[in-house]
Amino acid sequence: MTAITDAPALPQLSRNLTTARLPKWAPAVVAVLSIALGCAIGAGTGLTSHIQWGLIAALLFLALSYGLSARIEGHRQAKDRFATSVIWVAFILAVVPLISLMVYTVQQGASVVDGNFLSHSMRNVVQSGPGGGIYHALIGTLEQVGLATAMAAPIGLLTAVYLVEYGRGRLAKVVTFFVDVMTGVPSIVAGLFVLSVWNILLGFAFSGFSGSLALAILMMPVVVRSTEEMLKLVPNELREASYALGVPKWKTILRIVLPTAIGGITTGVMLAVARIAGETAPVLMLVFGADAINTDPFNGPQQSLPLFIWQQYASVNNSFGYARAWGAALVLIAFVMGLNLIARGIARWRSPKAGH
Repeated sequence: MTAITDAPALPQLSRNLTTARLPKWAPAVVAVLSIALGCAIGAGTGLTSHIQWGLIAALLFLALSYGLSARIEGHRQAKDRFATSVIWVAFILAVVPLISLMVYTVQQGASVVDGNFLSHSMRNVVQSGPGGGIYHALIGTLEQVGLATAMAAPIGLLTAVYLVEYGRGRLAKVVTFFVDVMTGVPSIVAGLFVLSVWNILLGFAFSGFSGSLALAILMMPVVVRSTEEMLKLVPNELREASYALGVPKWKTILRIVLPTAIGGITTGVMLAVARIAGETAPVLMLVFGADAINTDPFNGPQQSLPLFIWQQYASVNNSFGYARAWGAALVLIAFVMGLNLIARGIARWRSPKAGH
């Protein structure tokens, strides 16, 4: 028998792909240095806008990050760091305006929002004087958005189920086309359509329900698109297993598909609600607004938060109206933010868990 000799050992690969690497704290140091240089250049050249200072700092951060990485790590790693730096700069440029808006709204409206502001209307309150509140606008917003959701959510859900589960022919293509078109319809066009058909052609009076019809038109394509994407994520294996057990298709959709995608569907509906909660144009055309409390959305004008903000801020040289407008804006932002947090919570709660 011949002796089996050991195979020659393969050479060990080096762990370091480059001769040198920047430390982990280098990007932070470069960012601080870029901000300092940007402020110095902006102040030295007489630039009064802090936005210009920030743009200069961003360009310096990109240039310094690439130059330092190219000198130490090589051009290949420098390109990777440059792409990462561009992403961070884009993220900051997107977040800074949002944070600034939130901070400024809180600064302007926090002093107005209290129990009296939330529990009183503008009835018998002089626009140029103190007092008043948004209770009537809160009721109007909740009722109008609630009615729009009650109309748009079921129709949008059933439309998405048809497109995903049944739609294979020309009708499905036509429905998909019109859903795409409706997604980009401006809110003023939806309000004008409801005004022409519901109020002028059919002769119904202006009311909160008229505004809800326009809001439902704006909400429906968002619900259809989000629900359609969630239904497509349901594994086909679940459907096939149900069909193999002899379960009919309609019951498979009702018992298997919809419960599996309910978390994403609910999230899409909540985001659509948040999208229509701040619409002003349809409400201005169809609801008109009112200073008194009107709990009947089917009879008479009704107020809403976006319309209330516009009316109060439209008062010329009226500090009390400005304060009420910023207070209502703060409440509206808190309402929309709450809906988004609820949607995220539902999505996390209903998302599939590992091992289940």
